[in-house]
Amino acid sequence: MPTPRTAILLAAGCARRLGELTANRPKCLLEVGGKSLIEHQISALNSHGIKDVIVVTGYFAGMVEEVCASIARFVRNPVFDTTNSLYSLSLALPEARDGFILTNADVLFHPELLGRLVRSHHPDALLYEPNSALGEEEMKVRHTPEGRVLAMAKDLPLGTYQGENLGVVKFSADGVTRLAREVERLVGSGDVNAWAPKAFDAMCADHPIHAVSAAGLPWIEIDFPDDLERARTRTWPAIESRSATIKSMAGEGGAR
Repeated sequence: MPTPRTAILLAAGCARRLGELTANRPKCLLEVGGKSLIEHQISALNSHGIKDVIVVTGYFAGMVEEVCASIARFVRNPVFDTTNSLYSLSLALPEARDGFILTNADVLFHPELLGRLVRSHHPDALLYEPNSALGEEEMKVRHTPEGRVLAMAKDLPLGTYQGENLGVVKFSADGVTRLAREVERLVGSGDVNAWAPKAFDAMCADHPIHAVSAAGLPWIEIDFPDDLERARTRTWPAIESRSATIKSMAGEGGAR
């Protein structure tokens, strides 16, 4: 299955839940391990051959565009303060009709997680963390034993889901066509303040999206100040440690 060569990064939101941390900068420019979240993501994408990066900006758009000027192109959401990720996605879709990787720009993840997704033989797939006991905040995923996604929503009842969506999704050209139809329908009906997974949930009724497990590799979504602290003190050191182990194993394999 060909790897998409384009990525869409959603980075328009105000991130009010982070308080003073984002009073003068967008969430995607918060630093972990000496680099901003969005730079970590773009580096991971580039390492898997995905060089065409589209960032949807909004809150402090100029700041993001200055930092990423040489490594991305941009689509602005001019109504970022009254819309959500579904609307931001609708603005970028015309730029990526041949397929793309979609990410929320507030997720810090081990680059090999992206490798699992792009290597999946399923043309349309998402990363999820297996967990059957999530809170109200997490975007939940229900799938069949074979991994086909049946539903995605924050309000799926306990016992009816298998894990949490990471916010990293792969779409083929066919998947983009189906996704665009749902996005157009939802946005056209005025549902501009919904999360992007609302469109994924709608399309998976008749278009296969498969869940790819993220188990065993570190990642974190940053929504609250405590998340950023954990990213800096736990997730990033775990990413570095695991990366060093993978490199060491690869070196040992090459020496044989």
